[in-house]
Amino acid sequence: MTPRTSWQTPGRRRQSETKRAAILDAAEELFVSSGYELTSVDAIAARATVSKRTVYDHFGDKLSLFRRVVERVDDALLALTRTAVREELTEGRDLGDALLAFVRRVTTDVVPSSTYATFRLLNARSASTPRRPDRPSEEPERILEERFAQLAAKGELKLSNPRRAVQHFVALTIRLVLAEIDHAPPGSVSRSEIEEIITDGVDAFLRAYR
Repeated sequence: MTPRTSWQTPGRRRQSETKRAAILDAAEELFVSSGYELTSVDAIAARATVSKRTVYDHFGDKLSLFRRVVERVDDALLALTRTAVREELTEGRDLGDALLAFVRRVTTDVVPSSTYATFRLLNARSASTPRRPDRPSEEPERILEERFAQLAAKGELKLSNPRRAVQHFVALTIRLVLAEIDHAPPGSVSRSEIEEIITDGVDAFLRAYR
């Protein structure tokens, strides 16, 4: 089965878009709470208050719907990352201050967000479900990779492999924060502890790459 594509009047198009959004919202809630395998199209249709046929008309099958849910969450995270890079890693700013501000933005705005929580839960609940090969999960890191390459071209960073530098930077900062949060009781990691982790991480990264 393939999603239905046909000419629609503006009113019918709005109605169709409303149903599509309702299906995506319902699917996201159920995939997060129950996982891919235990979530049925019938349950999604019931949660979205549409017919099962409507779900198939819009998305084709459950796997395609799941992938679209993941893409929507990925897109939201991508937008948050792009904004943080654009607004914090600006030209003329001290590199250490810029990197620290970027990581602080990610760990205080992105990581605690419901979007990121959904992203992690979807991945945890769907380990056996393949992603589309053209939608790599490290896509936000590619945005940072592009910025690091620009910084290297201007002589602010010394690196031959921007991708590896990003991996090191993320490992020293964001991933350490996530590890600390994951292994501590909910809400027990203080802002000062996070600040210490990311400050040490940025310092270590600059000692290696500046």
